[in-house]
Amino acid sequence: MSTSTRTDVSIRPRRPEDLPVLARVLAEQRPHSNYPQRWPLPMPVEEFLHRPAQLEAWVAEIDGVVVGHVAVAAVQPGDMAAGWSAGTGRPMSELAEVSVLFVDHATSGHGVGAALLGTAVGFIRDSGWTPVLDVVQETTRAVRLYERKGWVVVGETRPPWLPEDHRPVLLMVLPGDGA
Repeated sequence: MSTSTRTDVSIRPRRPEDLPVLARVLAEQRPHSNYPQRWPLPMPVEEFLHRPAQLEAWVAEIDGVVVGHVAVAAVQPGDMAAGWSAGTGRPMSELAEVSVLFVDHATSGHGVGAALLGTAVGFIRDSGWTPVLDVVQETTRAVRLYERKGWVVVGETRPPWLPEDHRPVLLMVLPGDGA
């Protein structure tokens, strides 16, 4: 994809047949984003994309080509849930996590990440939950996107998958009506 031409991004629900394409997009974008942190993954890529706690997932397309992904998951017990609950003053059952957000690196500047994020946040808000997410501090581009969209840091944690030489993962929440 050329980054010099503006094109329309469309978002649709993820289908099972999207998983092999998404696995390729994830692998191809990783050298540019360092996401996910562990590579190769300790599980099949399809399991990383479709997690047990997942509530919904979408793909982004440009000209009919899948170029990105986002999911929403139920918050699971643990350090992250405790941090988000403390940071929002809400119980874990009232939170939903934006997860597995990635975009084909060649689509930079097309608004794909923002469109996917907006779709996930809209679903979470429409369901009556508060949006939360975690982000690796070293992925400064992602951190900047979230901050521009109104997300705030409410804590930090060191999940087991985080490399030792990384700073703690940021726990973020989207207060109020932010997108």
